[in-house]
Amino acid sequence: MIVHTWNWQTEALQSEQEISYLTCSLLQEWRHGFFTGLARSPLQPAPSDLVPSNLVEILQPAAPVYRIKQVHGNRVLSAAEVGEDKTDFQEADGLVSDRPHQSLWVCSADCTPVLIADSETGQVAAVHAGWRGTSLKIVPMAIARLQAQGSQLKHLRIGLGPAIAGEVYQVSTTVAAQVGATILTTPIAPDAAPDAVLDILKQLPSPPILDDPQPGRAKLDVRRVNELQLQQLGISAEQIAIAPYCTFQNPDLFFSYRRTQQKQVQWSAIVSRAAQNSV
Repeated sequence: MIVHTWNWQTEALQSEQEISYLTCSLLQEWRHGFFTGLARSPLQPAPSDLVPSNLVEILQPAAPVYRIKQVHGNRVLSAAEVGEDKTDFQEADGLVSDRPHQSLWVCSADCTPVLIADSETGQVAAVHAGWRGTSLKIVPMAIARLQAQGSQLKHLRIGLGPAIAGEVYQVSTTVAAQVGATILTTPIAPDAAPDAVLDILKQLPSPPILDDPQPGRAKLDVRRVNELQLQQLGISAEQIAIAPYCTFQNPDLFFSYRRTQQKQVQWSAIVSRAAQNSV
């Protein structure tokens, strides 16, 4: 089995502020990064400096920036549909490239940032997948957009970045059942009790649901649900990498809304490249 590695990089902005970000070996053919939102130098940048228009210097300075207003849905737009970096952003939770050298950006605090790349076409996608978006299959929606542009599943490479881990992500059993039901292969009655759905999910290998001592609550592994959604599409485990970091449990590296109740985010991005046969 192929083991993908996650590595920390440190580079400086033009302001000489050093920024640390995470990369994945699975996506090494593309400029990409899962940023921490924290500087690694005594000269700490203001949060307003840690935005795509500045961070793109690190990935590919000449690449235009594309971003969206994230609303916890499953709308996926192309770079052409949203236009380059501006102040009036369109509502969506996924972006796909439509030509080379486009940088696609999503932000997160506990939700899962997902970066997708096609080894043949060079095109990419960036997705914000919280529990709501995951329940609406936002990542499969993004892959469908890539397929409509010529991608084949066997050529996709998918990195799920730092997010809140299942063992510390407490949600209601209703939410856990709603999200978990997306990976069940047997029909579930519309009026099925959440606990009945969760009992089925707990029988899965490496289940995405963990027990919680508090009545009416459960622990939910959103990244595991996304991984299973991808595998059910026909994507192999070797095409998927999951970052070994939890935003909630690593306060020295990541913002976490669940931990602080503050609206702070870190950014993730990937830059499209030319098709394999034109490189």
